[in-house]
Amino acid sequence: MTKGMVYFVGAGPGDVGLITVKGQKAIEKADVILYDRLLNPKLLEAATLDCEWIYCGKTPYTNGISQGEINELLVSKALAGHRVVRLKGGDPSVFGRVGEEAESLKDEGIPFEVIPGVTSSIAASIYAGVPVTHRDYGRSFAMVTGHDRTKKDIDWNGLVNSIDTVAFYMGVANLPYIRENLINHGKPGNTPALVIQWGTYGRQESVEGTLDDIVERVSERALGNPAITLVGDIISLRGKLQWFEKKPLQGKRFLVARTGTAKSSLAETLHELGGEVIEFPKWNAAKVKIDESQLLSFLLYDRILFTSPESVHGFLDSLTEHAIDFRRISSKLYVLSRKSKKALQQRGLMAELKSEMSEAGTLLVVGDRNRDHRDPAHGDGDYFQSIDKFVDERFLEILPRMLDGKAVGTVLFSNRHSVDMLMQYGNKADVDIEGLLNQASIGVIGESTGNRLKDYGFTLDMMPEEPSVEQLVELIVNRNVFRL
Repeated sequence: MTKGMVYFVGAGPGDVGLITVKGQKAIEKADVILYDRLLNPKLLEAATLDCEWIYCGKTPYTNGISQGEINELLVSKALAGHRVVRLKGGDPSVFGRVGEEAESLKDEGIPFEVIPGVTSSIAASIYAGVPVTHRDYGRSFAMVTGHDRTKKDIDWNGLVNSIDTVAFYMGVANLPYIRENLINHGKPGNTPALVIQWGTYGRQESVEGTLDDIVERVSERALGNPAITLVGDIISLRGKLQWFEKKPLQGKRFLVARTGTAKSSLAETLHELGGEVIEFPKWNAAKVKIDESQLLSFLLYDRILFTSPESVHGFLDSLTEHAIDFRRISSKLYVLSRKSKKALQQRGLMAELKSEMSEAGTLLVVGDRNRDHRDPAHGDGDYFQSIDKFVDERFLEILPRMLDGKAVGTVLFSNRHSVDMLMQYGNKADVDIEGLLNQASIGVIGESTGNRLKDYGFTLDMMPEEPSVEQLVELIVNRNVFRL
């Protein structure tokens, strides 16, 4: 059997937009992904449906998977001929044990490649408003692990006398020890210090002080790992250069209930405004095979109603595959949502909303769910499932880790179906969805969705006068949404 290949991929510090193009492509082509705890699970959405995921997360003071077991998995999966991605937070070569893992592959003659990532100390620092170098404040920069308290591992004298700015990784628990050694080796107590927790995530939080008082300040705010501790005069620039933590939704956490595979404009907008967004459930889609004669018969209907963007693309892609000209569609086209209307416009076709649909003429409803799950509200007509849309259940075990025991400030729903899906699959993921919703603010885009929530016994907090993403976001920004 031909040996596989292993790619050590740096996932970046948390913001999914910070992964490299090469790293993204490696994920897309992987047969197996071994991933760590401190990376954004949203990156896994790029993987194929048949890709195997293996969680290699390690939590302090718990018995997780050992390094030896990880090495063995890399070897065994590669020897089985698989294309393996070892996905690591930040950069794999910066305190990422890539050397140990690559050595185990080398010993077995397994080829590998290392794809660098944006390292956490540099990214978290600039997201907190601090460049790690500046010609007037700091021309040298060092990265040091903050885990180990063994004195022989750190040249404290060199750090104090030769380095302008120092970043300690995961050093919150040892912060008193770090402060003590820096001061004892000559660092002034009034040297600026900054601790950044969950850097580049929407939940990023920073505590600024000096070596004299940083331990007490961090304790008051109850910050913990994962965190980067910066020490150096360059931190004084932060007052001028802060940008991320000034975004209107920074520090706020959202759960957006999903019903489709298309990108959520609501989730993207919240993220751009600084919010931390969890999207669930995660959906995938597969084509439904159909013969040419049946497709041609569909074009004879007086009215065609599309229930989702996926149903639009599935139907039109089938026409294209059979070389059927879109101009042969003489039916009047209708849609349930503006997203579906936009999907048709992108393919050169115009449609009206269902609210404008007449009752006259034959009707074909084109949907993305099987007939048993068809909504009677779509109309009394024939039904065709143009695409098979389903929940990717690999994400069920990931949801509890994404929530990480922390409260969600706001839960948002775009349609009635999203309410049912969050209830069904959230509980299937062993998450107390009822408790989560009772503690959060709840927002919807339209009245029908709000009524569905009331059916479950929940109280609605936000609904725009006009059913649009833009108006819902405006409501969120102007409200005092729960802050982490």
